[in-house]
Amino acid sequence: MATVTLHGDSIQTSGSLPKTNSKAPDFSLTNTDLGTNTLADYKGQKLVLNIFPSVDTGTCAASVRQFNQEASELDNTKVLCISRDLPFALARFCAAEGLDNVVSLSDFKDRSFGKNYGVAFTSGPLETLLSRSVVVIDEKGQVVYTEQVQETVDEPNYKAALEALMDA
Repeated sequence: MATVTLHGDSIQTSGSLPKTNSKAPDFSLTNTDLGTNTLADYKGQKLVLNIFPSVDTGTCAASVRQFNQEASELDNTKVLCISRDLPFALARFCAAEGLDNVVSLSDFKDRSFGKNYGVAFTSGPLETLLSRSVVVIDEKGQVVYTEQVQETVDEPNYKAALEALMDA
């Protein structure tokens, strides 16, 4: 279990992020067409998992915009924006913002992603949503970088995530 804060108040998550140099846990997430995407769908590609509570908050929306901008310049890389928002909300947000360099995925169905990656909130006002985190996975499926943002309303360290991606 990890402890982060929301406006300074402590809240817990279901576990800890995967360790660097470990095999990335598999996932089954719902895409905006209501189909299923798994880790195997991205075999041989570098991945940035941009994990957040809800695209309907300012910080979450900013992270999707920032990673969308950065992703347009990355080779063999996919940015997966993951939350428990309904796929309809994720599609609507990306369409309204003109964001087409990220893949929006939802953990709303079986909620196994939040458990397997240790990011599901287990207490506080965001209970059951996902903790703001970034996980970078190389082409071989190995975790090369993780960050769980300590204060939920803060943005992740984009530069560190992208540098880890370039070094992968």
